[in-house]
Amino acid sequence: MCGIIGAVSLSGDPLNLSKSQVNSLMDSMDYRGPDSRDIWFNEDKRVVLGHLRLSILDPRPSGIQPMHRESVNGKYSISFNGEVFNFIEIRKELESLGYTFTTDTDTEVILNAYMAWGAGCINKFNGMYGIAIYDHAIDRLFLVRDRVGIKPVYYNHDAVRGTLSFASEVKALRPIVEQDTTVDPHLLDQYMRFGYIPGEDTLNKGIKRLLPGHYLIAEKGEVNITKYWDLDYTSDEKRSEDSYISELEQLLDSSLDLRLRADVPLGVFLSGGLDSSAVVALLAKKVDKPLKTFSVRYDFSEFGAEYDESVYAEQVSKLYNTEHKTITMTPDDFKRYIPEFVRTMDEPVTEAAALSLHFVSELAKEDVTVVLSGEGSDELFAGYDLYRYMQTIEKLRKLVTPVGASVAAALGKAVLPPGNKILKYLEMASKPFSERYRGISVYDQVHRDSLYRDDYKNVLSQPANSDTEGFIESLFAKQKDHDLLSQMLYFDTKTWLVDDLLTKADRMSMGSSLELRVPFLDYRMVEFAASLPSKYKIEGAEGKSILKKLMSRESLPENIVYREKKGFPTPLKMMFMGPLKDFCGDTLLNPSAKINEYFNASYIERLCEEHWSGKVDHHRILWQLIVIEEWLKQNT
Repeated sequence: MCGIIGAVSLSGDPLNLSKSQVNSLMDSMDYRGPDSRDIWFNEDKRVVLGHLRLSILDPRPSGIQPMHRESVNGKYSISFNGEVFNFIEIRKELESLGYTFTTDTDTEVILNAYMAWGAGCINKFNGMYGIAIYDHAIDRLFLVRDRVGIKPVYYNHDAVRGTLSFASEVKALRPIVEQDTTVDPHLLDQYMRFGYIPGEDTLNKGIKRLLPGHYLIAEKGEVNITKYWDLDYTSDEKRSEDSYISELEQLLDSSLDLRLRADVPLGVFLSGGLDSSAVVALLAKKVDKPLKTFSVRYDFSEFGAEYDESVYAEQVSKLYNTEHKTITMTPDDFKRYIPEFVRTMDEPVTEAAALSLHFVSELAKEDVTVVLSGEGSDELFAGYDLYRYMQTIEKLRKLVTPVGASVAAALGKAVLPPGNKILKYLEMASKPFSERYRGISVYDQVHRDSLYRDDYKNVLSQPANSDTEGFIESLFAKQKDHDLLSQMLYFDTKTWLVDDLLTKADRMSMGSSLELRVPFLDYRMVEFAASLPSKYKIEGAEGKSILKKLMSRESLPENIVYREKKGFPTPLKMMFMGPLKDFCGDTLLNPSAKINEYFNASYIERLCEEHWSGKVDHHRILWQLIVIEEWLKQNT
């Protein structure tokens, strides 16, 4: 795991960048690669590649990047972040073609694979990666991101200056992008709707994400982006459930085998939930010494036992004889880390569990350099209750007219308290599915008219500069011929998973110089899950039905397999009413707060008062406002 940075001139002129400037940019993300760093310019200073190394495979100096190789077709240079787990198999294939190797790294395999097969090499890779390869002979930059989006790639195409620059993190690009620091109102609104910004745009004007499953080629003064991978939700309804369970077992087994490849110590994040417990249960059969497992608990006993899952993690640890460590968080820990959380996340993302991930990553780093986690299973196999709720609403919607749905919503409003989840779903029932599903966001749309300042609402009524809405609509259009569950899972895999969960996973682990591997997101597993009939994902009231059946066969205890999903629960509701009430008020009700440029201060005060009194639970929107306030302070 590493950090990459680079730039190419598209105009033919030398880059306006020095080695010391690139070094300074790399300093902003130096935690991504504490073991070594290097910078390479080509002879006429039109191309630069930089690399920060966290040594995982073959830690010898010969594995340092940028790495360069030559063939009869010319010279090639690479800067690479991540892992290609099946590099051993690809290396054997390349050796059979006559390619030779001087290291045991996957980096050299990637570079030789590109020399052998060009851009088509990525179809052979199984891993998580952001890769930049410069082909000297034809003056081409090849930039690619892994299929699912586990690893980040950001870029800026400056058509005026004739440059293309890229990096693993936004903050490494900010100083070289001549950007207007004003916030795009429509993107801020997307953040308030989702808790993150989906698609290619970021709040930093001019800086975009390279989407998962895409590659970029910069050559001859032009930049072109190509999609090389996507999901197909076509399924074989006649195939037996047992055959699907057997295939899932084989895929998990293979995925874990690949993700055990490392020349450094390895462990597992263990929450005690189904996904992480499944990883531990299956890995324990593959290793010849006890696994190292790590968990986090909250010292929030006054809020109830539901926020302490350590008992389940300890149960699994004892069952599989792991060397288990737990770190305890307090409200003060949570508050103290918020500024650094926002700085490390780089983009505004409303994911409170990320703070837990930071603390458990710090704990794990004391003993290991690589950890595995259960991330991604819910989006593959329908683990969230929301999927069942939305299917139920659709069935009810077919039984009543739109007028009937509106009447039901009005009746619900009369008898249910504000903020009630059932009321929210009733109000959405009369809307088209794509709009309805997008409406199940972090904050109720009812807040939208009151939350923004009047002048800002006027700006929002104007056409957007970004096409985030078009991107969102395209996701639903892509799967419109498949059932509702498939549409939801596809949407979440392309948005929530990549722009929230995987962003959190990458930043919080790398912030501790720790490599996080996600075996459920092996691309073969993702393709398998897409092809799995929905009836095997949700069965009755059970999501992730097929995974639960497999792990029951693997003798994982029933109270682990079938207990309610928690993840790393964070008691924001209670903290904002108790130990962090003053912090919440001091941050959001400060007359000089940055958010006052966009939001209605009196309405924010009302939200705080209603939450503090226990009248309405507003913890989600309050946390969103706290995160964006800190982000604005740091970046505008």
